[in-house]
Amino acid sequence: MNLLPVEIKVNIEGDVAAALSALGGTQDAMATRLIWFAEEAKGVAEGRLPLLNSGGIIRFRNGAASDDLTVKLRPCTVEQLIGRFSAAFKEEPLTYKIEEDWSSVGRVLAASAVRTCPPGTLSDAVEPGADPTAPIDATQKRFLSACGPAVPLDGLVALGPVLSTKADDVRLDDLEVDLETWSAVGLEFLEVSLRVKPKDEDDAEKLTGRAERKQRKLEDAVRERGVTLSENSENKTRRTLTALAQAGRTSLRR
Repeated sequence: MNLLPVEIKVNIEGDVAAALSALGGTQDAMATRLIWFAEEAKGVAEGRLPLLNSGGIIRFRNGAASDDLTVKLRPCTVEQLIGRFSAAFKEEPLTYKIEEDWSSVGRVLAASAVRTCPPGTLSDAVEPGADPTAPIDATQKRFLSACGPAVPLDGLVALGPVLSTKADDVRLDDLEVDLETWSAVGLEFLEVSLRVKPKDEDDAEKLTGRAERKQRKLEDAVRERGVTLSENSENKTRRTLTALAQAGRTSLRR
């Protein structure tokens, strides 16, 4: 496998509005989206997240400009990614990518197949009682079948929505970062992220060293603005899905 891009993330919680302002984000200039995740209904009813726990993520995003449906494996291994899914490719409207996902608590490999759709396309799939797997296309299904977890994709339910706002390419010292807020069921997060792409002259050691320097600079730039980084060891997807599942479980009991 060739050298992979690295996505570096830091998470912030607490006073997200103040943190966003300190980092140069303005709520008015950010794109708003609604996000749902699919999970096994039986597992949710029992307080479990079988799909997420096996490394699978199915995510729906609805926005004013477009919708997108993502099928992701995180964490995954190089050995899982077989056949055509061993390397990134693009087949409009689908993009398949593999990247390293770095945070303060670790580094994992992630692979995702993202299909872009016209706005409103995915709304029916996340309605109560709908089948959230219906809009998954043939390539995404092959990706799950060939590389994904052994979790049946029937009997899934959509959990959400999460209100998301995002601004891309915000200047933070000499870095360009993306700012994304998530808000749902009493939780609120701000994620600051950047990507480090391999250069022609890179080998694994050079790329890793450059990414590590960028990670330090990102964390320092955030702290220097008086913003405290989250020390929670769980990522925002797991924490949000856990809360959504608990809310869904309570709803199912009624």
